[in-house]
Amino acid sequence: MNLKLVVIGGGPAGYPAALTAAKLGAQVTLIEKEHLGGVCLHCGCIPSKSLLDAAHRFEVMGDLNRFCEQEISKPTLSWSKIQARQQAVTKKLTLGITALLRQAKVNVITGTAQFIDAHHVNIHTADGEQTLDFDAAIIATGSKAFVPPPFDTLPNLVYDNSNIFKLNSLPKTLAIIGGGAIGCEFATLMSGFGVEVKLIEMQNRLLPNMDENLSRILQKSLQKRGVQLLLGQQVVAAQEQNGQAILELKDGTKITVEKVLAAIGRTCDLTQLHPENAGLIATRKGLQQVNPQTLQVAPHIYAAGDVTGLSLLAHAGTRQGIVAAQNACGQSATYNNDLIPNAVYTSPELASIGLTKAQAEAKGLTVKTHKSFLLANGRAQTMDETDGFMEIIADAASGKLLGASLAAPHASEMISILTVALQAGMTVEQLKQVVFPHPTLSEAIGEALVK
Repeated sequence: MNLKLVVIGGGPAGYPAALTAAKLGAQVTLIEKEHLGGVCLHCGCIPSKSLLDAAHRFEVMGDLNRFCEQEISKPTLSWSKIQARQQAVTKKLTLGITALLRQAKVNVITGTAQFIDAHHVNIHTADGEQTLDFDAAIIATGSKAFVPPPFDTLPNLVYDNSNIFKLNSLPKTLAIIGGGAIGCEFATLMSGFGVEVKLIEMQNRLLPNMDENLSRILQKSLQKRGVQLLLGQQVVAAQEQNGQAILELKDGTKITVEKVLAAIGRTCDLTQLHPENAGLIATRKGLQQVNPQTLQVAPHIYAAGDVTGLSLLAHAGTRQGIVAAQNACGQSATYNNDLIPNAVYTSPELASIGLTKAQAEAKGLTVKTHKSFLLANGRAQTMDETDGFMEIIADAASGKLLGASLAAPHASEMISILTVALQAGMTVEQLKQVVFPHPTLSEAIGEALVK
């Protein structure tokens, strides 16, 4: 194959696209302005999971005394060591991606790209500029954190996912703005480190885009951990005073904290790329006119990742990158956003796939709900982790699976069972034939199906 393909962006959508296209025989150039691996690897999924693991270990240590003859003194947290481990993990994974691209003979250029027209990009590097022609392109430039007013009045105290991992020390108090996945995960890990956390969310519940039952169980869990939840609230004014942030809420309440984490949302900034030179239209939500199945934006230009506006999940971006590369190389591939699992790494973990009961009923479907609780699960009892449930939604007439919501330890792993089942178009009766090992948390899936 003589196809010359350029991939713009080396994050979880871009580098899999480059690897896929190279395997299919294309001549691939990958342009990345900063770090291979993107936001997910350097200031998102991976660093936060490293911190969550460290926080969990401290919580386990705090619970060990009930099994000990003599009381164990509480260990002293070393934030620098925790950060060092997180940075080491990121470095190791970055080196792995670099090696994979080298082995695949992908030409990696560190720089910023700018469309000249529909078949040429100008690349700005530390050594100068160069022009590259291409037969096909994949845009995978990702997104960045959105920090709106009034938080711009606190430049020294407000953090987002791009710099929160670089804190010199843990604050004693932290306000988290936003009750989505990022906000809830940071509330979990920071409270695990002993930080006093106040979480402010405009909506009346956490995780407004997920099943309400998941929101409810997480709310109870965070409150049990000492997190103060300020739901249905909004920060209307902010000021810095004596090195601290004073936030005024819409009901007049004022709170004072050392640091603020803005986890409000993300935006796509494509101004540097000049997509209009290639006949493309972009907004702060990403590229317009992206085909949700083929991911095509123009006859020979595709998109993957956050810029598609379909999903902000890293694994969704990876799948999109693969599909985009296959289509760019002449194969026929489709992407299905309805089959992308969602996971929130709180305590307990939350995960979902497909439709919720409310979404299914809104489509006019008559559904049957199958549900079990961890309180009746043997493995959960042995772990003292009985807060959670498994809920499976099926079409009442055919029994075909429509969706599932899980709240349990390792829910992010178990959701793959339901993802495969939905992908295969299975019914409740078919999934009931699966034998789950005993004792396991996954048995609760089987227990739900018989109810």
